[in-house]
Amino acid sequence: MEKSNGTCRPQSWFVIFVSFGLWFVLFYFNSEAFISSKNKVQSVMADYVYGITYPQSINPVENVTDTDESTVDNNSVDEPVEIDEPRNEDPIAKNGNETDDLTDLVKEIEADSGPDPSCSGKYIYVHDLPPEFNEDLIKECRTLNKWIEMCQYMVNAGLGPRIGNSQGVFSTKGWFSTNQFMLEVIFHNRMKQYKCLTTDSSIASAVFVPFYAGFEVARYLWDTDVPTRDASSLALVKWLTSKPEWKVLGGRDHFMVAGRITWDFRRLTEKDEDWGNKLMVLPEVRNMSTLTIEASPWHRNDFGVPYPTYFHPSSDSEVFQWQSRMRRQRKRFLFSFVGAPRNSTKLIRNQLIDQCLASKKCKLLDCNKENKKSCDQPSKVMKVFQNSVFCLEPPGDSPTRRSSFDAVLAGCIPVFFHPGSAYTQYTWFLPRDYKKYSVYIPEDQVRDGKVNIESVLQRYSRDQVRRMKEEVIKLIPRVIYADPRSKLETVEDAFDIAIEGVLERVEKTRIDLREGRNPDEPPYLETNTWKYNLFKTEEKHEWDRFFYE
Repeated sequence: MEKSNGTCRPQSWFVIFVSFGLWFVLFYFNSEAFISSKNKVQSVMADYVYGITYPQSINPVENVTDTDESTVDNNSVDEPVEIDEPRNEDPIAKNGNETDDLTDLVKEIEADSGPDPSCSGKYIYVHDLPPEFNEDLIKECRTLNKWIEMCQYMVNAGLGPRIGNSQGVFSTKGWFSTNQFMLEVIFHNRMKQYKCLTTDSSIASAVFVPFYAGFEVARYLWDTDVPTRDASSLALVKWLTSKPEWKVLGGRDHFMVAGRITWDFRRLTEKDEDWGNKLMVLPEVRNMSTLTIEASPWHRNDFGVPYPTYFHPSSDSEVFQWQSRMRRQRKRFLFSFVGAPRNSTKLIRNQLIDQCLASKKCKLLDCNKENKKSCDQPSKVMKVFQNSVFCLEPPGDSPTRRSSFDAVLAGCIPVFFHPGSAYTQYTWFLPRDYKKYSVYIPEDQVRDGKVNIESVLQRYSRDQVRRMKEEVIKLIPRVIYADPRSKLETVEDAFDIAIEGVLERVEKTRIDLREGRNPDEPPYLETNTWKYNLFKTEEKHEWDRFFYE
């Protein structure tokens, strides 16, 4: 640059101005391209998080049904529930290549930034299954249940229609008429917004198989032959074993979710009259981890996870506010029972109903045929639980009940009569010291007329009740599934805890292999799985009579 008396000449100022202008133009258009790209990324992510492609015929409806089959004994008649929801709230996913767009996006992010250090040991690869194993089942939702119209529950990413709050039972947000068998869809949609997803299976710690096993088997549980019930399970295994991801550990790093009880997938014979399919007894599937709403106490490849409840918060504050409300909730009744009688002499429901009717301190919501309308209303069921100190949770068609988790949600101390109803089931989610949060009364003592429920519960002091109630309220986040369209910040829900459990199990398998141990030969008899998982021993226990007789 030429100088004259220490100052710039006019032409020099012109050169500086032009240079500055060029830099400004380049910066502006580069920023616009970045913002446009970012907006496109956010749009693709939003479409993907909202869930799978639903059939165009599915929309939220004004009058829908709610069937809490565990609470109302698995044979209830659908009745209208209170809905406070605008039509078409849940956007119908567009037909197209949203999944492909997301795959490309994830690849770009991984290429630019590399693996996230915070995801070390947590990466999950999701198999892109043929639609016959998941999406097609949603499109055929009217075939999923002989007695219940399941399409209505597919809205809101599988949570079902929103529930109104005219009776003041619920909080203003986060409550849905959720069917107890919707876990597969809810879990899959939660997985889509899991932080540590990867398209590179070589860095994945676990592999998720989004097979809607419960939906598939529900279509054929009645009046079908064995080949029909087993066809999809066999096809799935054939597809999985052909993939390179399977060959890494023979499927031992794979896991899936089954939204029905384990016994729907454990048929032991080839007789048409026997119940269920044989998905979970196939040798390949036995290598996998399967999360079910009720697991087998005698097998090591399935793990109990909570039933879906009606509460699906979208923020931490919604969880904390509900817990605070349940702490302040006044209890009018010492104990309550929501359920229907049974004809079986092995079950104790009739005795519990008789004892409740005989007590002035018990609230009964009888779910027999005449009262099913009341029991199908989430607000009426939850109101009973919220007003009770203790909630009776006996076995029904199987040891577990969705009602147990509804009770916890209401701050009601559950009373169990069989260790298989909770203690041996949900070891990832509930304290091993069951006396901290529940009451246990052996069902045989009730059946034999040796115990009075009211007398047992009255023995608990006010201070004991207060501590147990607080433990129950602390469990609320651990037994709920957050809204899949949002993300909790500091609260771990049932999905988070389930993923941690799977990752720990797969890591243990890898350690066993590295150290020369056979992960398929655990240090205990498989029939003692429940005992080893709970007590780390196979010694005799007072609960043996419930599992071996």
